[in-house]
Amino acid sequence: MLGRSGGGALRLASRRTTKAQLNGAVTAIVRVDRRTKNLTKRLLPGEVAVIDHTDIDRVSAEALVARGASVVVNVAPSISGRYPNLGPEILLAAGVTVLDRADPELFDLLSEGSTVHVEGGTLSVDGALVGGGTLLTGETVSAAMAEARAGLAEQLEDFADNTMEYLKRERDLLLEGVGVPTLRTAMNGRHVLIVVRGYDYRQDLASLRPYIREYRPVLIGVDGGADALQEEGYTPDLILGDMDSISDEVLRCGAEVVVHAYPDGRAPGMARVESLGIAATVFPAAGTSEDAAMLLADEHGASLIVAVGTHATLEEFLDKGRAGMASTFLTRLRVGSKLVDAKGVSRLYHSRIRTSSLVLLVLATLVTLVVAITLSAAGRAYVALLNDKWHDFTFWITGLNS
Repeated sequence: MLGRSGGGALRLASRRTTKAQLNGAVTAIVRVDRRTKNLTKRLLPGEVAVIDHTDIDRVSAEALVARGASVVVNVAPSISGRYPNLGPEILLAAGVTVLDRADPELFDLLSEGSTVHVEGGTLSVDGALVGGGTLLTGETVSAAMAEARAGLAEQLEDFADNTMEYLKRERDLLLEGVGVPTLRTAMNGRHVLIVVRGYDYRQDLASLRPYIREYRPVLIGVDGGADALQEEGYTPDLILGDMDSISDEVLRCGAEVVVHAYPDGRAPGMARVESLGIAATVFPAAGTSEDAAMLLADEHGASLIVAVGTHATLEEFLDKGRAGMASTFLTRLRVGSKLVDAKGVSRLYHSRIRTSSLVLLVLATLVTLVVAITLSAAGRAYVALLNDKWHDFTFWITGLNS
């Protein structure tokens, strides 16, 4: 969370850019990073984001919108045509200007934190043109999405091929649990809640508060999902991932740490964990970190696995844009009925009891009590007794004043 100075910076950046947004032009601070999820950590409202992101997915687009980006400059195709990705539509719907297929040299020409002027698909610094891109519109995005849907069959074939390849490579892990590390966190016979910072994770996690309070499941945060747990007031019991999108603060919270490594044992995230002086276990496995978390919970005897923010549909697998997403399909088959998706739980049920109804119920109860006390003999006796006590009290007060 931002402190006071951080909040002031957000408001200042927002005011500065709003004044500059005249006639479709934007003058603002620029943030430059080839990885979108790294850039969003530094982005302030109204700033310009320069990224290198082929097929902007929904999670990345929502993160850019949440951080208040005014312009997104993408040196890669925002919609390549491989599949109908959701990100560009989300950005445009939120009023974010998107420059597509911009000049790759922008990463060399623009300095982090400098001021750029964006207008008509061009970028300039101090009046000098440094590059530009194609301005996306609702019409161009709709046309590109229609074309991408036409080629979806090819993506399904690739997805099936990736699934079979993963099965051949990781069959010992999937079928026998070979390679799953020993943990100090006890899961046997307990519920396990796995949180990934994915679609609708915040709303669904908030809706699960009664469940968490009653069942007290083991809380596993997958990379940024650990931060999501802390934002909701929880401390994760276990953190698993490649450690590229989790804060140092949460890593130091005392949770058991498992670094997701490549099948050959390479674990780039281990260097960061060790630099913080935190002991960690390595879990070599192909596929995604959320898959590794499910396999870990299942192999350690979890009676129920509740997943928040994970990927469950074909559209989400493709929108993630990674061949490794095929592993999630097989992992879900491996875990079976033990897995419960909390996706959409925030929309599944809403209390139908209105505040006005509760007020009427309380009033009706009070009226019933008054009528019962007034009409019954015992009630009248109690009223008479209370009346006498009240008169004694007022007489005592009067005596003190005199």
